[in-house]
Amino acid sequence: MLQKGTKFFSIFKNKCPRCHEGAFFKHKISFRLNKITKLHDNCSHCNLKYMMEPSFFFGAMYVNYALAVILFVAIFIISKVFIGLTILQSFISIIVISTLLTPLTLRLSRIIWINIFVSYKKKKTVE
Repeated sequence: MLQKGTKFFSIFKNKCPRCHEGAFFKHKISFRLNKITKLHDNCSHCNLKYMMEPSFFFGAMYVNYALAVILFVAIFIISKVFIGLTILQSFISIIVISTLLTPLTLRLSRIIWINIFVSYKKKKTVE
């Protein structure tokens, strides 16, 4: 499932969607707001331009919305059904956990968005 050449490899290893070699993000995941979504301009291996057009990653907001809804529903079900918290406690857990996971969902939404449009190519290509 996480073999080189699959979308999952690029998404979960934060690698270039075309060559699966170069790093996609400049920094490891952190809670510093100025570092969360900083990308390299181009792939260091195949020279793929990550910002394909101005405002390319605005579409990642839709992916982030879907991830947030899935996360909220999962947290609510776990906290209400399995743990047995009250409604108020469940909503507080949703707020706390989603705030802590915001850096992860922001990064995940960007890498998923670019993987929708760029496919893996085995050989190194230069633009």
